[in-house]
Amino acid sequence: MRETIEPEDAPGDARDEAAVSRFVERFAADLAEAGMQRMAARVFAALLVSDAGALTSAELAEQLRISPAAVSGAIRYLSQVDMVVREREPGSRRDRYRLYSEVWYETLTRRDQILARWENTMRDGVKVLGPSTPAGLRITETADFFEWVQQELPKMLERWRAHQAADRAAEAREAREAEAG
Repeated sequence: MRETIEPEDAPGDARDEAAVSRFVERFAADLAEAGMQRMAARVFAALLVSDAGALTSAELAEQLRISPAAVSGAIRYLSQVDMVVREREPGSRRDRYRLYSEVWYETLTRRDQILARWENTMRDGVKVLGPSTPAGLRITETADFFEWVQQELPKMLERWRAHQAADRAAEAREAREAEAG
């Protein structure tokens, strides 16, 4: 089972909610421009900026000024692409929607499967168009790019894991030194 992001203590500084709202809309627009459904992008961005990494449907609807049905549709999409999980609040009938931890890592990992499918489709396209036609050459270049990204992506993700481990080790070392010091 995948981990979810757990809430941390709230920061002492009050947030500028208008600025947060503008950030949510800006990031959602970036995600929508990249191909994510607009409402799903807004809901994802709202979850991302929440300190707990989790909100109820009512909280999302209120924060984003959208209908519960819009929240439901967005959550359905985000659940299907494994970006959020639905969980029940203990002792309540209300669901909370929580981000998975390492959501970007997991998303990129799944992207590799999509790239493989796109590459195969492009290779089939080259056969249809002819490898020496201008369109065939363009499609070949696209397939070659997808193949290259597939080869590089695992290496990049491995470097990310190493980077994270080094950061955690440094934080643990600093914490031990602060305790001892």
